[in-house]
Amino acid sequence: MAEHVRVAVIGSGFGGLGAAVRLRREGITDFVVLERADSVGGTWRDNSYPGCACDVPSHLYSFSFAPNPDWPRTFSGQEHIRAYLEHVTDTFGLRPHLRLGAEVRRMTWDAQELRWDIETSSGRYVADVVVSATGPLSDPKVPEVPGLDSFPGKVFHSARWDHDHDLTGQRVAMIGTGASAIQIVPAIQPKAGRLTLFQRTPPWVMPRVDRAISGAERALHRALPLTTQLRRGLLWGIRELQVQAFTKHPNQLGLVEKLAEQNMARSIKDPDLRAKLTPDYRIGCKRILLSSTYYPALTQPNVDVVASGLSEVRGSTLVAADGTETEADVIVFGTGFHVTDMPIAERVVGADGRTLAESWKDGMEALRGAAASGFPNWMTIIGPNTGLGNSSMILMIESQLNYMADYLRQLDVLGVPPGPRGTGGGRAALDARPSAVHAWNRRVQDRMKRTVWNTGGCTSWYLDASGRNTTIWPGTTGEFRRATRRVDLAEYEVLRAPVTKPEGEKTNKDDKDEVTA
Repeated sequence: MAEHVRVAVIGSGFGGLGAAVRLRREGITDFVVLERADSVGGTWRDNSYPGCACDVPSHLYSFSFAPNPDWPRTFSGQEHIRAYLEHVTDTFGLRPHLRLGAEVRRMTWDAQELRWDIETSSGRYVADVVVSATGPLSDPKVPEVPGLDSFPGKVFHSARWDHDHDLTGQRVAMIGTGASAIQIVPAIQPKAGRLTLFQRTPPWVMPRVDRAISGAERALHRALPLTTQLRRGLLWGIRELQVQAFTKHPNQLGLVEKLAEQNMARSIKDPDLRAKLTPDYRIGCKRILLSSTYYPALTQPNVDVVASGLSEVRGSTLVAADGTETEADVIVFGTGFHVTDMPIAERVVGADGRTLAESWKDGMEALRGAAASGFPNWMTIIGPNTGLGNSSMILMIESQLNYMADYLRQLDVLGVPPGPRGTGGGRAALDARPSAVHAWNRRVQDRMKRTVWNTGGCTSWYLDASGRNTTIWPGTTGEFRRATRRVDLAEYEVLRAPVTKPEGEKTNKDDKDEVTA
């Protein structure tokens, strides 16, 4: 027997828990949060590798409705962020709504009933609305390397760290130089016998100005909550002012490039190593990484930098694209996630029987980053073109939660309320018009043309297989908040289901499914 709910939220990271809190604050308690793991936390549960931390300041990387005056550091570690999410779950009474160990296997739209049939690993659900908050950083990507199956040692991805395997004295190969890798390398370098970094593309790295937040500061934030808001507002404002350089005037980033080069020069004295580590693209094209320990770690005698990607594995020998051979006992992939080809899209079947993946085969696109045409009453949090290159994703999530709340209000207004004798109401659904989705996407892509992410001369995970940027938002977080404040019904088709009559009462001939503009 399927459990029927008003809303099914998929995932329990920042997006899913934020959606759950917002539903409760809107007076909606008939919902579940479907989570495939055995605890909440999303990416901050999965990524527990050594050195894992956030590169956004703590007071900005938290919900505005759940400020934390007790962050221990200006940039929080993984354990502190995960503890914060557990705290949010308890504070807002979300535990009864959680369905842990419930991995979504299939979501299918029922056009007759205007509902979603959801198959999970622990049972079936029927939901009037689905809010997909699986996030783009949830499914690790491991490249297909010839001969990898022949490797006799340990292999794992940074997001699936094997804490039972001791790296002490081992020959470790780190594949990739993204945000995870530059935290892992300094953390494991002291214990590894030999650490070889396979670098396909060097990142731009700026110092990480991190420090412990004093007891006096925390006491002040507890006593005067306004000071926490002011601190958050200052951090937000600084990043809003930086957006113009990324989105409209990439040449202004030249000064930042000089600062990054000076940061490298302070730690890397060897000119050959410095040449390997110097990017050939505009800073900001790929995410600017923050670390004060990465470059010093690369200068240690037990570390080698191979300025080439891994191309082949021959037993315990790793062969780079430039022919360099390295012996290894452990391979750690820091190669990112399925961002532009999210696996959840394969499991969502829309009104015409196509999966979301099929609908997005030419590139992801969603109205205001939330609604995909042909998938009624389905919304995504952190959808296409909602990512950020310089600020906190929590700001974008909260904007999408505003949009979700108004979406549900509109459905309440459009639906026919239940009758006085317990008869079912006539349900309504909203389906984004193709013209509205395409118009929104066209405006976003037009703005994207002059951004550093498109013009900076790099290849990044922001781009899909065809080279289109379907990931980043080309504006300020304030602009996005204004764009998602309200649902514009002109951008949707309204679908209606018939009103259920009491048993024995004839159904009026006009009570049939209809689609209105």
